[in-house]
Amino acid sequence: MNPTLRPSSPPTAPPIAEVVGRYRWTICGLVFFATTINYLDRAVISLLKPYLETAFGWNSGDYANIEIAFKLAYALGMVGVGRVVDKLGTKIGYALSTALWSVAAMGHALVTSTLGFGVARAALGVTESGNFPSAIKTVAEWFPQRERALATGIFNSGANVGAIIAPLSVPFIAERMGWQWAFLITGAFGFIWLILWFIYYETPLRQKRLGAAELAYIESDNQGPVNEVQEVQPKASWGQLLGFRQTWAFLLGKFLTDPIWWFYLFWLPDFLGKQYGLKGTSIALPVAAVYVLSSVGSVYGGYLPLGLMRRGVPAFEARKRAMLLIAFCVLPIVFAQYLGQLNMWLAVGVIGLAAAAHQAWSANIFTTVSDMFPKRAVASVTGLGGFAGGMGGIALSALVQKRMFVYYERIGQLDHAYFIMFLICGAIYLLAWGLMFTLVPRMEPIQLDDAV
Repeated sequence: MNPTLRPSSPPTAPPIAEVVGRYRWTICGLVFFATTINYLDRAVISLLKPYLETAFGWNSGDYANIEIAFKLAYALGMVGVGRVVDKLGTKIGYALSTALWSVAAMGHALVTSTLGFGVARAALGVTESGNFPSAIKTVAEWFPQRERALATGIFNSGANVGAIIAPLSVPFIAERMGWQWAFLITGAFGFIWLILWFIYYETPLRQKRLGAAELAYIESDNQGPVNEVQEVQPKASWGQLLGFRQTWAFLLGKFLTDPIWWFYLFWLPDFLGKQYGLKGTSIALPVAAVYVLSSVGSVYGGYLPLGLMRRGVPAFEARKRAMLLIAFCVLPIVFAQYLGQLNMWLAVGVIGLAAAAHQAWSANIFTTVSDMFPKRAVASVTGLGGFAGGMGGIALSALVQKRMFVYYERIGQLDHAYFIMFLICGAIYLLAWGLMFTLVPRMEPIQLDDAV
């Protein structure tokens, strides 16, 4: 046995109420920080859109093409990145992804053409695809099943924090130092994270800072002894994974709902600017308010099934009920423009509620993977789901946003395009919930063969 690994013994879970240590939450904090940086880097361009439109003469179609370049690269990156992370391990895989996307984010400052932005966004997309497979694998390694949705909700709220920091900082930097510095400064944060990651991260079996009681608690869902053999089991092939209904349920859910988050991220500043005449630093507060609500939704969405489980509801059933309630919470966004005619902040409120519901949904849909698949397949399935979500985003941009927004912009009725998008946002989660839980109506853990 590798001498760096702890001696193995069958895990015995301490009672939930017992304090067993908190080092796993330090790891969750690191993943939260990485996700914050990930979304800060990808949100920068939406806030620089007015500056770049002036500099490069863009219209809505040009911006949509650049957005599609990011999504396509992100989706294609997701196809393979999960398997790379499963092969290299979480520590090296996560670090490599973060280093590469930080370089790509800073590289935007060197771009001098519209085509160059398409290339830069593609580079950012393919490298940023490593965040969520790495993050979900980290949670699967470091948390027992009962806590995974909460941990996922906490780290996933980093997406909102990144989106909050962006409007509060990017326009300020752009107005005083130029748009290039906005990319350089935000992109540099990834290198600070890398230092912290290598100081504090190691797998639970190798982490000397982790107490024996907390290790037993983390591993309490495992069957049989926790030992070195578990860490070197063969990885599952895509063909094997795609043979399960559970995989297709996750892929469908991501395909339908991920594009809605892309819409908020890339088009919300434009909506507020075109509907209410906001620009520059004046747009910061309403955009930040939407993502503050999203952060609350992300954490509460992770807590919701945990609360049901503490009342005796089985884990998968708790997840299912929580996701249905969350899907209904998106419906008020249909009335965003009507409410906005009364007061802009009413529109911001219902958009914020919908964004919060998405993040609550996201915390739970990610956790369905670690509920049903063994740890050695989690990053691979998450990567396939990310690919599906990216392709859904591309489809929405190419078939709906690009043609529809350009058309309505040309005839001076852009508000019609946004109304159609809000209708789609309101309905899509209930459709996704119905399809997912028709395919997988009850908890069915996957048993993978060793042959791949």
